[in-house]
Amino acid sequence: MREVDRLTTERYGIPSLQLMENAGTRFFEFLRTSYGDAAASHAAVLCGKGNNGGDGFVVARQLQEMGLKPAVYLFARQDGVRGDAAENLVRLKKSGAKIEEITTCETWERVRSEVGQSRLIVDALLGTGLKGKVEGLLASVIEDVNKISRDATSLYPEAVVAVDTPSGLPSDGEPAEGPVLRAHATVTFTAPKMGQLVSRDSSCCGKLHVRDIGSLRELIEEVGKGQVRWIEPHEFRELPLVRPADSHKGRYGHVLVIAGSVGKSGAAILAGRGVLRSGAGLVTVATPDAVLPIIAAAQAELMTEPLVSTEAGTIAAANGKTRLHALMEGKTLLAIGPGIGTHEETQKFVTSLVRQTELPVILDADGLNAFAGRAGNLVKRKTPHLALTPHPGEMARLLGVSNTTVQGDRLGIALKAAKAWRAHVILKGFHTILATPDGLAFVNTTGNPGMAKGGSGDVLTGILAGTVSQLGVQHWERSLALGVCLHGRAGDESTSQPGQAGLLAGEIADTLPATYHRLLTELRNLG
Repeated sequence: MREVDRLTTERYGIPSLQLMENAGTRFFEFLRTSYGDAAASHAAVLCGKGNNGGDGFVVARQLQEMGLKPAVYLFARQDGVRGDAAENLVRLKKSGAKIEEITTCETWERVRSEVGQSRLIVDALLGTGLKGKVEGLLASVIEDVNKISRDATSLYPEAVVAVDTPSGLPSDGEPAEGPVLRAHATVTFTAPKMGQLVSRDSSCCGKLHVRDIGSLRELIEEVGKGQVRWIEPHEFRELPLVRPADSHKGRYGHVLVIAGSVGKSGAAILAGRGVLRSGAGLVTVATPDAVLPIIAAAQAELMTEPLVSTEAGTIAAANGKTRLHALMEGKTLLAIGPGIGTHEETQKFVTSLVRQTELPVILDADGLNAFAGRAGNLVKRKTPHLALTPHPGEMARLLGVSNTTVQGDRLGIALKAAKAWRAHVILKGFHTILATPDGLAFVNTTGNPGMAKGGSGDVLTGILAGTVSQLGVQHWERSLALGVCLHGRAGDESTSQPGQAGLLAGEIADTLPATYHRLLTELRNLG
C-alpha cells in the first residue's frame, strides 16, 4: 500500500498531503453517516505521531469545523510530529480543537475515564507501518480501550472505530506479538491489507469498510501480486448478470437439492429457497419420503422427489444406481447435504453419489461429514466441478485435526485442502475464504454476527447452487465467489446493527433479489 501511495503521487501528481486529507475526509463521512452527529459530538480521537495520527488530525479538524468539538489526545509531544502529519496538526490547532498531550502512563491514567465516557472512540494511534510488538504507553492505551469497550461488545461507547487499521495489527498477515485494539468497525483505504483479511487477529477490525482516496485501481493490480483477492463488485464485472429479454427457465439450469430428514426438514426448505432466490430456473428437492409433505407444502415453487427413508427418517442406502440415474436425468447441478443427518446408510448414499455423478456438486453440512477422516476419497470422483462448504468444525473433521488448528491458519489450510482434493473449498466463518485448486484465494468481508444462526449455511448452499446454475459452469469460480458475497450482503441488508441477533436465515434468502439489484446498480456505476 505504501508503494501504491508513492506511485499515486509520482505518476499522477496527487500530493501525499492530499491523500491524507482524502483519507480523513472519507473517515469523517463514515462517522457521520453511520453514527450521526449526536454521537460524533462526543468523540475521543486518539492520535499517534505518525501518518495514522495525521489521518486522525484531519478527522478531528473536520469534526471541529462542523461544531462537534471532539476531544483530541496526542500520544507524543507536538514537536515530535513530522511530515504531512505535522502539517495537519497545525491545521487542527488553527481550528480551535482541544488537544491534550499524553506522553506518560500517569497522564493517561488521568484522562482514561474521560475517554471512557465518550460515545465514539477513534483509533488513530498506529497504522499499517507497524513493525514488531507494541509496548509501553501505547500498549497500555490499547489494553485499556479494550477494557472500556469490553473487547468491542459493550453498549457504551457506542463504537470504537479504527482509522485504516486497528492499532497493533500487523498488516502483512503475521500474528500480532503484542496487544491489538479491538474495533467495532475499521475504515481502511484503497484496498484491504492481508492482516485485515486472513490473519489470526483479523476479527479485531470488526466490520471492515474500504474507501477510495484517489489511487487508481490499475496501481493496485500492478503492485499486488499475491495469491489472495478481496471479493468486491469489480470481481463480477465480466459475468453475464443481466438476463436477456427472451429468457426462459430452461436457460438457467435445473438444480437437484438432496437434503432433509426427520427433524431437519427446514434445512431442505432453506436450501431450496436459496436456490430459487439466487436465480436457478428450476429446483427439485429430493428428500426422505417421511418428510416430503412438509417440504412440498412450505414453498410452492419447489418440485419434490421422494427418497426411501431409513427407520430414523434419513436417506436410505436402498436408493441405488437406478433411482439416482432417474433423479439426475435433466439436472444441471447437485447440492447435497443440508439436514441429511449422519446415519450410516445415508453416508454410504452420499459417498456413492459423489463418486458416481458427473454433474457439478456443492457439498455441505452432513454431506461433508460423510467424508470425515477420509477426505482423500474426494478425489475419487468423475465430476470435475466440486465445491465444499465446511465451517471450521467440519473442516477439522475432514482433516482429522482440531478446530483450533483450522482457525490458526485458515488461509493455509483452505489452500492445501483445495489442492489435495482438486476442489474448490469455501471455508466459512469470519471472512469466508474461497480457495481454488490452483492456489488462488478469494476472501469475503460481507456478512455480520447475526448470521451466526442455524439455517444460514443451508441458505448459502442454495445460493451457491443458484448462482452457478444461472451463470453457467463456465463461470464456476466467479459464480461461487458471487454466491458467497451475495449471502453476506443479503445478511447485512436484512438487519440493522441493533437487530442483528434476531436475524433469521429465511430472511437472508428473501432479501436476495433486492441485494442482487443493488449489486447490479453498483456495477453500472463503476462504468
